This record gives sequence, C-alpha cells and structure tokens, in this order.
Amino acid sequence: MHRFILHNDEIHDASHKLLSPGQVGLLSGWGVFTTIKVTGGVLFAFERHWARMSRDAALMRVQLPADPARLEDSLLRLVKKNNASLSTLRVNVVRNKGGIFEGPDITRPSDVIAFTADITNWGKSVKLDYVPQARHAASAFAGTKILAWGMNLTMLEDAKSKGFDEVVLLNERGEVAECTSANIFAAKNGEVWTPPLSSGCLPGITRELLLSDVRVAGVPVSERVLTPADLESADEVFISSTTRELLSVSMIGNRPIQNSGQAREALQTAFSKYMDEYIASHKGQFAH
Repeated sequence: MHRFILHNDEIHDASHKLLSPGQVGLLSGWGVFTTIKVTGGVLFAFERHWARMSRDAALMRVQLPADPARLEDSLLRLVKKNNASLSTLRVNVVRNKGGIFEGPDITRPSDVIAFTADITNWGKSVKLDYVPQARHAASAFAGTKILAWGMNLTMLEDAKSKGFDEVVLLNERGEVAECTSANIFAAKNGEVWTPPLSSGCLPGITRELLLSDVRVAGVPVSERVLTPADLESADEVFISSTTRELLSVSMIGNRPIQNSGQAREALQTAFSKYMDEYIASHKGQFAH
C-alpha cells in the first residue's frame, strides 16, 4: 500500500486513525470492493467497475456514493498524490449502519476507503490446485465481490503452502467456477470457453471484455460449463483478472497443461490494444 489513502472525499496519510470498530462493515465484511488497474494515470474501465459495484451494492444493501464522476475524480486525485500512474487501485465501500453491533455516533451510511499499491509481478505462468465445494453456484450471492474475503485468502494461503500459485474453485456440482481472484478459460481447437455465471463465478471485468469487446478473428470466446477434465484436456488454459490480464496456466494439480495453441497470446495482444486505445481516449479527461 502506498503512503496516502482516500477516505470518502479526503486524502489522508495511511497511518491516520480514521475508522471505528462501530462501522459494522469493518467487523462483518459488509461491503463491496473492486480492483482497478491504473495505467498512464487513467483508471482502466472505471465505468464497468462502477456498474458491477452498483449491482453488488444493491444486492448487499450498501449505499454507494451518489455521483460516480465525483468518485472517479477523487480517485484520480489519490493516484496523483501517490505518484501512482502505473499501479493497482483498490476501492472499498464499507457499510456503517445496521446489524446488532453498530457503534455510537455513526452518521454516514457507508464509507469509501481507497488505496493504491505497486503492480504485482505474476510471472509468466501459474500452477493451480483444485478445491472442491468452494463455490455455491445456487446462492443468491454467488458472483458478488464483497469484503468478506477471508475464505478466499485461506484457500490461497493453503495452496501456496503446497507449492501452488492459485486454486480452481469447484461448485457443488463439481463444475469449474473460478479462482480465488481470477476467472479461468480453456482453449481447444481454436475455441475458447469460460464458465457461465450460473457456475458461480464472479463477473470479472477482463472476462466481460473478452466476451464482449475484445475480438480476434478465428478465436471465438464463449461461455460453457467446464469440468476439471475439460481443463486437463485443453490445448491451453489461462486465467484473467484486472492485474494479471491473461496469464498462462502451466499445471493443474499434478497434470501439466500443454499450452500448445496460440489463443491466449492472440487474445492478450487484442486486449492490450483495446487497453491502449481506452487509455489514449481518456487521457486528460480530468485536470488536477
């Protein structure tokens, strides 16, 4: 985390005491968040992140700031203050009121807490393990990006203790859902598939762009229910997230992935072009 954070509309040193245990979302994980890539001082795909946060916040009954443009401007001020034109930006909205342990003198329904951090170097590929029964696809809250992230972190920590980088989370039907913080794709014979939302995965922004706006001739991307066998027999497997973009998978469990095709590379090239065009079109939009 960099030195300065955003607390609602104001920028503070990260060491300042700004929060209270009586903000119920802090102790209960009651809130929503998103992670945005900052490149060239631009918040990549901010409007898509806002749209997803809005859907999740409505489901979780968390009040977002009323004006997304004002929030974006505040986030850009934070980026400038931290000299973080290439960084990871985490935006959290914490519910303050409700439940049974609300503290005294809590007036705001929610707080925005945002910070930047250095871009993570994920390497050239990742090794994945399986975790069964890790997503409940039938839940009304499946696919929501909420602050209660402890189970994901525990599963990730356990995987790393065994020499893996991430995990494939299976749902109650044994289908592939996602990773703890990434979506997953399998390619075979030039076609690329990713699990549908009905499998319990989170609607990642990179996933959304690959399904909607980023196109490569001869490399169709679509949703399909996937099983571990589909991953293990694929020509290529890769994961996607805001900070990883498209990252190759070299092994799942004790099975190496052959990665014999070129679908991921072609899609990454197209994705990078899309991002460059987005950044170019949004540079200078806000003056600080």
